[in-house]
Amino acid sequence: MNFIQNYFPDLSPQQSHQFNVMMQLYPQWNEKINVISRKDIDNLELNHILHSMAVARFIDFKPGTTVMDLGTGGGFPGLPLAVLFPEVKFLLVDRIAKKLKVAQDIARQAGVNNVSFRHGDVLEVKGKFDFVVSRAVMPLPGMVKLVRRFISHDSINAIPNGLLCLKGGELEDELKPFKNDVLVEDISNYFNEDFFKTKKIVYLPIY
Repeated sequence: MNFIQNYFPDLSPQQSHQFNVMMQLYPQWNEKINVISRKDIDNLELNHILHSMAVARFIDFKPGTTVMDLGTGGGFPGLPLAVLFPEVKFLLVDRIAKKLKVAQDIARQAGVNNVSFRHGDVLEVKGKFDFVVSRAVMPLPGMVKLVRRFISHDSINAIPNGLLCLKGGELEDELKPFKNDVLVEDISNYFNEDFFKTKKIVYLPIY
């Protein structure tokens, strides 16, 4: 947990324990169900857990905030964020049941109690959320069409409610329709490792 402790030195003992449990369980599960590329599982802490935690450097969710993680897979970015924000409610949604099963078991064993799970299409989800988060799920125009109806208009955070995406690579074309509203933050502003040089947080307020 060197990277996590370096960038988040104020974790409580409970949070440190929860991240340690993640570090132990993901490799065990990955031998049965491929939720992380086999060649990348050795980079679990940096490329997956810490990457997910970058959202917490962009926004400090207020207690009572509700967040949907769309296309969570094995629990990223939702599960690490749920550990960081125990007073925020997270719904982790994915179409692939076996990947969601991994996230559910890790949440249970780590004692992450502020998460719930939904297997199936996002169109079946009911309710409103302050934010939708995702990690490399789909281009922004398609994502906005899917999630717009879920965003609550009652904002309690320092920035308006909306969409927070972790992305990499060339984004100019997919961001063009939102150029007047979208905010792009380089994760390399938060974390120094080479992996983050091309990684970004894309924030789009949805009114």
